[in-house]
Amino acid sequence: MDKSPHKSGFVRVNGVILHYLDWGGSGDVLLFLAGMGCNAHIFDDLAPRFTDTFHVMALTRRGHGESDHPETGYDVDTLTEDLRQSLDALGIDTVILGGHSMANVELSHFSALYPEQVLKLVFLDAAYDRTSASYKDMVENSPWKHIQPPGLEADYYSPEGYFAAMKRAYPSFTLIWTEALEGQSLHEITKTPDGKIIDRMSDAISKALGDTLTSYILEDSKIKAPALAFFALSKGAKTISDEWMTDQQKAELLKHVETRENTWTRESIELFRRNVPHAKIVEIPQGHHYCFIEQEELVYEEMRKFLLE
Repeated sequence: MDKSPHKSGFVRVNGVILHYLDWGGSGDVLLFLAGMGCNAHIFDDLAPRFTDTFHVMALTRRGHGESDHPETGYDVDTLTEDLRQSLDALGIDTVILGGHSMANVELSHFSALYPEQVLKLVFLDAAYDRTSASYKDMVENSPWKHIQPPGLEADYYSPEGYFAAMKRAYPSFTLIWTEALEGQSLHEITKTPDGKIIDRMSDAISKALGDTLTSYILEDSKIKAPALAFFALSKGAKTISDEWMTDQQKAELLKHVETRENTWTRESIELFRRNVPHAKIVEIPQGHHYCFIEQEELVYEEMRKFLLE
């Protein structure tokens, strides 16, 4: 059950209807953007903690949650225009943007196009270069290509069964399976006419978003606003299962994490440091990609210090 103290609303912008949450508060607007496959509810625990100082909101991009799922519009320009028009529709002139993972695309491009509207930026394990050779090497040589998690081929007819299978297949979700995560996940599934639980996001939309992620050339050097970036190191170690993986599979994954994955992460850190020399960077050893959930206290404290500076 969703217990987060927010209001829920919709805006009609750029040919689609987008869903947003509003936790209230006064002061500058702090707007959160979720990563790929997630929606505004992912911030149900973190967001309300800032309402004493900020007006806190979150927007769900197209193709996710309760927002429209059109077949097109998943390129960087359209996604960023969705954001711009949403701010206009909500009467927001200037904004603090906090984004997780894929939201790097909107944060970077919006800041390049509309620097006068951006007060501050917070990257939640988001400021990554996915066009780099090290990223391509990491993906092409991932041991996951040869590992088949159990239970993914079965049909499930209840959210509980579906989520249990996902957590078993991907142990990283078990570590962060809070009430907020379950609540947001309920908005990312639907039922087929015969009652089977499936993802709401189609394969075509998923591919379009993935293509945008891996082709967008970062514009971080154009960022003028104060910026805070969290980077989770060795996050791939959280994906290892002691229940169903072999010792060889676990060893290969750990080697992959400590070499290729961390090489890409550290290259992204140095690139962001060069492009945004005024930014504050927080490295999280043995972090989680959803650092704002597993390392919530660290993220909250660092965000609060940064936002109140």
